[in-house]
Amino acid sequence: MDALFKALSDPARRTLLDSLRTRDGQSLQQLQAHLDMTRFGVMKHLGVLETAGLITTKKVGRFKHHYLNALPLQQAIDRWIEPLLVKPAARAVLDLKSQLEGKDPMQKPDFVMQTYIKTSQDRLWDALSDEKNVAHYHFMASHATRDGARTTLLLPDDTPLMSQSVLKTDPKSRIESTFEPHWEGGGAPSRVIYLLEPEGDFIKLTVEHYDLTFPVVAGEGVADGWARWAAGLKTWLETGQDAHFGSRGAAEA
Repeated sequence: MDALFKALSDPARRTLLDSLRTRDGQSLQQLQAHLDMTRFGVMKHLGVLETAGLITTKKVGRFKHHYLNALPLQQAIDRWIEPLLVKPAARAVLDLKSQLEGKDPMQKPDFVMQTYIKTSQDRLWDALSDEKNVAHYHFMASHATRDGARTTLLLPDDTPLMSQSVLKTDPKSRIESTFEPHWEGGGAPSRVIYLLEPEGDFIKLTVEHYDLTFPVVAGEGVADGWARWAAGLKTWLETGQDAHFGSRGAAEA
């Protein structure tokens, strides 16, 4: 928490975060245009933000792209502010498996989030790949069903919330799947990659979201949803207690 507030205390770093909030995935050269300072100075500020977990990077070809990582901010907000309620509605099921396979490997993601979870690689893999675990940590879905490679997350009244079909996996380290929202305003189906990397007693979990058809806004929409999803997953794996950071938990209270 100290690193977070230190990173936010500098106006130049807040300018960089504002820029990424407006347009995620910018290169160093693009970010430098927002500040009257040298390339080295901008790199130094980006290093502080990355250390605090407020940004994460993805190298594509010769360029490193920077993404706003809203999770630390969301965790700080959730510590003091009651989670906002959202009201999803059902949407028709769309199967994107054939459409999303074979995407350009040089494509940069539209949204990136990272968090560190004190757990084993096997436990995190099972949490992500076994539909029965959804009930322990998802912020809205109360349960899930599976039909082959396709999993559908359901609300307590059995209304479908979203579906996902596994496209590719590297056991224990990578899952690529579709992301098919069924709620009103959820946007067109897209694609998500989960990356698991052991770091000592922790597993670094990176979520890369591709093919979004609307801008990502920190603290809203898909960014807010991923933050709540990750907070529940992390809490459940680290404490053994079910955690639901969202309207499902509020509805059941």
